[in-house]
Amino acid sequence: MDKVSLITLALKVISDRLITPALETAISEMLKAVMVDPTATITDKTKVIDRALKLEAIKMKMQDDEWGSGFMGLEDEENEA
Repeated sequence: MDKVSLITLALKVISDRLITPALETAISEMLKAVMVDPTATITDKTKVIDRALKLEAIKMKMQDDEWGSGFMGLEDEENEA
């Protein structure tokens, strides 16, 4: 098994344990609540949006089997030169 496959497998195992439906629901509910809260500052709203976006970015990376594979090619090219 190559390094990229091992990294992909590790990400899937980690994601299955860390990104649960409960976490997704909690972030979604927090986002809804802060957006309708008239006392929430722009900083509060931005922090919650940032959390939601980070969760989505992690999920996208886990679904993309090619994510990170470009980094492995750089070492190979340097060794050949």
